[in-house]
Amino acid sequence: MKYIFLGLSLILTVSSCSTDSKDLLEIRYANIKTALESDIPIITLSDSEEMSATNQKNVFKDEKLKAMCFDPATGKPMLNEVLTISKVRPADITPKIEVCKNSECLRLEVYNFALNGTGIFFVKKEDNKLLDYQFYPTMQGDINEELANLATYIAVHDSTVIAQFEGEPAAESVRMSATKTALNRTKCQRSQHLCIAPTFVKGDKALWVIVDLTELRVAGTKWTSVGTTGMAITERAAQNDYVMSCFCDKENSFKDDNWSYKYNLTRSDGLKIYDIAYKGKPTIKSVKLVDWHVSYSKTEGFGYSDAIGCPEFSQSAVVAVEAPYFEPIVEKNDTVGFAMIQKYFSDGWPTPCSYNYQQEFQFYTDGRFRPMMGSIGRGCGNDGTYRPVTRISFFSDDAEFLTAKDNSVDVWQKEGWVLEDDTYHYIDKDYLAQIKLGENTGYMMEANKGQFGATSRGDNAYIYVTVDHGDGGEGESDLPTLAPCCNNNYEQGPEKFINGESLLNKSLVLWYVPQMKNDDTPGQKYCWAESVLENGIYVPKVYPCFSGPMFVPM
Repeated sequence: MKYIFLGLSLILTVSSCSTDSKDLLEIRYANIKTALESDIPIITLSDSEEMSATNQKNVFKDEKLKAMCFDPATGKPMLNEVLTISKVRPADITPKIEVCKNSECLRLEVYNFALNGTGIFFVKKEDNKLLDYQFYPTMQGDINEELANLATYIAVHDSTVIAQFEGEPAAESVRMSATKTALNRTKCQRSQHLCIAPTFVKGDKALWVIVDLTELRVAGTKWTSVGTTGMAITERAAQNDYVMSCFCDKENSFKDDNWSYKYNLTRSDGLKIYDIAYKGKPTIKSVKLVDWHVSYSKTEGFGYSDAIGCPEFSQSAVVAVEAPYFEPIVEKNDTVGFAMIQKYFSDGWPTPCSYNYQQEFQFYTDGRFRPMMGSIGRGCGNDGTYRPVTRISFFSDDAEFLTAKDNSVDVWQKEGWVLEDDTYHYIDKDYLAQIKLGENTGYMMEANKGQFGATSRGDNAYIYVTVDHGDGGEGESDLPTLAPCCNNNYEQGPEKFINGESLLNKSLVLWYVPQMKNDDTPGQKYCWAESVLENGIYVPKVYPCFSGPMFVPM
């Protein structure tokens, strides 16, 4: 029996997988068959307490969504799946769904396997009314627990995996089971299919099993070197309920004599700060960290597309298990500002295939502002390149973005991107760009060349500028994964919002993607961590790497 939807074939035989009384593949095939034969070709989220299966399907009866369900040329059904359903949170609110400030609303992420895109839908819970939606082509949403378990099942029962691992890996020992990946020379390359990589550590190596959830098979396997395993640090006390209720589901505010802003944790875009004002004057609309792209091979092209966010089961493989906290910034024995810091941990850090990321927002009394992104190590290999994707939008309807050209500065006329490489022309030797937010106001964007401290070797960043239309469509709300993990060029995700629009007299969004290469060489370790014995116990030894430009008031 074969089912075909828009060129994607699902063959109902998998020779390398064994069958037992709870064969997850048989259940999956049955769910696909049922969905494709129904009037709404969608696999609903079976364990949702927020929304019944009937109500999930009823959302798609809206005529505007027909293009997501049926091929307009042939009328054949396209397979969709509801990945997650959650309550609308403060970070989701846009002008189109302001009713959700006072009414309970739900947010659905739906993946279309045929179009390889994700729809994000906002529904008023009381009457199941669709308020707004955005469809993001070639972007992939959160991986739910059911799909993660299915991928692990496929991996541990695959004959090639069993042969390479020299035995069947234990499903309960899997790492990164819900983190999306890519693999060159397969349909997982550049995220053409929905692929994730359950990973199993054995000795000083890790076996990556790239599972294609579109075709329900193992697309490939790769070994990486992870160094001496050591011991996991004692598990930190779970603070999930506290973090969720106080920082994910609630809007928080900060104010002192110089700075004021709001903040809260998002599902998968990290800690978002917004409505930022300096001495009462609004300057920056919002800042958040959308993705972490981690590539482990320039030639093979595989790795992870990580996300950071609230401690709930989602694509946020590296979650916030502690609350954000504040520290003073001290220079020459004087306090010159403060930093707000948010940390994210994988279970078992710093053992192999576990991650530790950090966001730090630095606010200076003289008006400088620096958003920092850091990896504390250790990851799933010793040859990784980390590319965090940060989104920054500004308060101004007539902003200008200027970069050096010849012996002057040039105003960008249209959306575009640029790479900070060895040939880059800086303004006054130190500045990547000038951002004007009106007459006599704005920022100089100081490049990070390693001058901000020993934990940085420079950014070599990709910089993108796009128009902010103000409706949430350019990523003001939580975004799905923007791009695959492993592109070594400008295709890191923000380019999808570049379509040649004029930047003149517009609100602007700045996307910043640094590139940090990890290193486990003795004496020059970077983006790395390990467990070492001190006083008879294992403690983490870290070699962090941080990135981020400094915004200096004009």
